[in-house]
Amino acid sequence: MNFTSLSFLVFLAIFALVWSWARTGQQARWWVLTAFSFLFYGYWDWRFVFLLIGTGLIDFWAALALARPGARRKLLITLSIGANLGVLAFFKYVGFFAQQSHGLAGWPSAGAVDWARATIILPVGISFYTFQSMSYTIDVYRGQLQPTRSLPHFFAYLSLFPQLVAGPIIRAADLLPQLEHAGDFTAANRWRGLERVALGFYKKLVIADNVAPFVNHVFATVDPHAAGGAIWWLAALFFALQIYCDFSGYSDIAIGLASWMGYSFPENFTRPYASLGFREFWTRWHISLSTWFRDYVYIPLGGNAGSRLRQHLVLWVTLVASGLWHGANWTFLAWGATHAALLSLERLTVWPRRIQHLPAGRTLGLGLTFLLVLLTWVLFRAETLTQALNVLHQMIARPFTGLPAAVGQLHAGHLLALAAFLGLGLATVLNTRPIWGARFNRPAVRFAAVVFALLAAILLRGPGHDFIYFQF
Repeated sequence: MNFTSLSFLVFLAIFALVWSWARTGQQARWWVLTAFSFLFYGYWDWRFVFLLIGTGLIDFWAALALARPGARRKLLITLSIGANLGVLAFFKYVGFFAQQSHGLAGWPSAGAVDWARATIILPVGISFYTFQSMSYTIDVYRGQLQPTRSLPHFFAYLSLFPQLVAGPIIRAADLLPQLEHAGDFTAANRWRGLERVALGFYKKLVIADNVAPFVNHVFATVDPHAAGGAIWWLAALFFALQIYCDFSGYSDIAIGLASWMGYSFPENFTRPYASLGFREFWTRWHISLSTWFRDYVYIPLGGNAGSRLRQHLVLWVTLVASGLWHGANWTFLAWGATHAALLSLERLTVWPRRIQHLPAGRTLGLGLTFLLVLLTWVLFRAETLTQALNVLHQMIARPFTGLPAAVGQLHAGHLLALAAFLGLGLATVLNTRPIWGARFNRPAVRFAAVVFALLAAILLRGPGHDFIYFQF
């Protein structure tokens, strides 16, 4: 069920009526949250609800067993992690690895490869809820969390519909205690929730959906050998706007819905394109995933301990794994490896700190970081690694070739989205200034902003597209 669909608005209206009654009763609250979340998820394909239940039951019982004295803890945590990664690998990577194995060794047969790729359907949001479920059992194993003994309490946490299919990835230690209570269901929280939902709709419908057709058209039809670099720089710029406004828009809606319900989700984005260097970028972009990999991959593998070579190796393993998390494609692996290389270079040279000593150094550093981010987004968006490399060659070797023709392909919707993004960025910056922040926080201004965002989302929305991160 897509947040921007009419069916979701009907779903939400019914949920709001039931929630006003159920939230004060503990068992009723958990059962209602679980039932509505299963309905929300099953709207795509009801069969995958049973997959969610199956992997969830494994982790629920594993966590209870881990808390018992004398438990075979290493075996239990291995079974829990193995079950989650096994399910994830089957649905997400079997077709890819079968194809690669066939290309290298001729086994399995081409028919088996085609069957795997055509038959195995990727469940929506599987990477999100498996990581969320794994963090629960790992935290119990580490002694950082006591497992819940209530099955509906656990599934209310695991399947909570606002963030189920595209995050943020919520830790059990953050959400399980909140769900023990009716939530802070105040008028202020409900209003803050509506503000975030309106912001999310504005980002998704006015900005992301208006630039998506241009990006899709360029990557699907333009020959990188024939076209110059200008069209690809435009496509990379618009994809940067699309993926940020699409994904952060979803996070805004999820955070807003949680706030309306009386609960608190962590922030997932904090102005990532205003980063100086890639270390800072990863503290601002998809924060719930980057901190997950930090806490459950990077630090357990050694983190910043050991020799410098080992530190870089652990960094590379973590970033390549992050790339693989996004999908079974060499482009995602290359994207993760490129970010690892840029982070290694940053550690070796400390260039973000050095560049600030130059005249206008911070501005120069911000611009350089953004340009490098645009280049890495090509790896993320391209259909194949060959296409990505050809596009990058054109962008670097012939950056201005074909500029008039590229600009000529822009129309009002693209310029509207660009203006909307710049306006949103300006408002965000001004809101951090004491004088302007006080003005923006006036009730009348906040009300007008919500009305404007919702009207813009209705009247200026682009062609409908699913949220990008549904595929992950």
